[in-house]
Amino acid sequence: MGASHSFQNLVEEEGQQPLTTTIDAAGAKSPKKLALIPLIFLIYFEVSGGPYGEESTVGAAGPLIAILGYVIFPFLWSIPEALITAELATALPGNGGFVLWADKAFGPFWGSLLGSWKYLTGVFNLASFPVLCTDYLKLLFPILSSGWPRNLTIISSTLVLSLLNYTGLAVVGYTAVTLGIISIIPFLIMTFASIPKIKPARWLNLGQKGVPKNWSLYINTLFWNLNFWDSASTLAGEVENPQKIFPKALLSAGVITCLVYIIPLLAATGAIPLDQRNWVDGYFADAAEIIAGKWLKILMEMGTVLSIIGLYEAQMSSCVYQLVGMSDLSIVPNTFAVRSKWFGTPWVGILISTIVSILVSYMNFEDIISSVNFLYSLGMLLEFASFLWLRIKFPELKRPFKVPLRFPCLVGLCLVPSVFLVYVMTVASLKIVAMSVGLTIVGICWYFLVEFCKSRELLCFNNNNVCVNFE
Repeated sequence: MGASHSFQNLVEEEGQQPLTTTIDAAGAKSPKKLALIPLIFLIYFEVSGGPYGEESTVGAAGPLIAILGYVIFPFLWSIPEALITAELATALPGNGGFVLWADKAFGPFWGSLLGSWKYLTGVFNLASFPVLCTDYLKLLFPILSSGWPRNLTIISSTLVLSLLNYTGLAVVGYTAVTLGIISIIPFLIMTFASIPKIKPARWLNLGQKGVPKNWSLYINTLFWNLNFWDSASTLAGEVENPQKIFPKALLSAGVITCLVYIIPLLAATGAIPLDQRNWVDGYFADAAEIIAGKWLKILMEMGTVLSIIGLYEAQMSSCVYQLVGMSDLSIVPNTFAVRSKWFGTPWVGILISTIVSILVSYMNFEDIISSVNFLYSLGMLLEFASFLWLRIKFPELKRPFKVPLRFPCLVGLCLVPSVFLVYVMTVASLKIVAMSVGLTIVGICWYFLVEFCKSRELLCFNNNNVCVNFE
């Protein structure tokens, strides 16, 4: 990737050289740049992928509080995160994304640690999608419920989905567009079919008597469904003119995401009498059957599988190009960024991410999700701090998109979502805390191992003079 003019100004101020391009295999094709529409849908899948999974908010707190959550929470969490991503991705465009931001704000140690947290968050998250896909497929094929058929399905689906990423980011982007449109169609049908049955008074229901509020589940579900806006920043080096396209893509994806969550929720809660205990993950398929018939339930379940495929592809892209950016910053060896001769994609990064996600997929599903939330929270706190410190450290840095607030207001902008991050960490189990501390120690050890390798010239890094020739 080429460094932007604004980044060149920044690195010249620090007396550094602009980031070099990643290593290509001999004769590798130049990868096609991402256009606006594919980027919109990649961001959409990074964050959402559809309203699948939002049902638990109704079960946890009732229709009214669930609806208010998806109206209010984007302003408290999603918009601040998206604004920060838009400013920093356009000021410092590069495949490192948030890693680059922390590196320039606090130095290479913190950039490396944030990279470790975020990459682990990504591959843990990645591991959950083939598991989810298999859980839905077992409804049609009960043999996939356990044993070797289930394990074989998870591994084979992971390999097949990773292979699609190998064909190139442009292919993945337009695949995301197709999957996004198709997976939304069942909800559009359900929404129109529900209109004659809607009773607005049902939206004002605070929950059934005798059903306790589960605030932890409510907050975690909102958090899970509306985060990861920053993940697309690792693709900035693959985007044509990111300074103009990124803010537009984030805004468009934000509007689509909010509408996709709110409209089906209004349709289902307004058309069906409330039985709060039924509102668990997957209930939209049952709601579709109640509203329109069995055929729509089947269509909804098919849409779920397509959505999970889109989620996997978007997350894999983010993980892989993060490794490319970390290679540019000499946080990982150049080998991690080697590109395919045929498609120009970083095949080593795809291979590493695939192997790690297969290993993680054998963990308990709840542990995977809890670990993702904890590591993500650690990373976001450092990311918010990087955003604020870069405003102080480089006030003259050219920012094509700039959050139009004074510094005290920016602190407030970051403070509110930080409260949610701290809350998510405090409700984590001791097991998850111990696991996250252990992974953090691994990340710290990685930094010092890399520094040792650089000092002894044991591996090829971006700032080394001698590199391995990858033929």
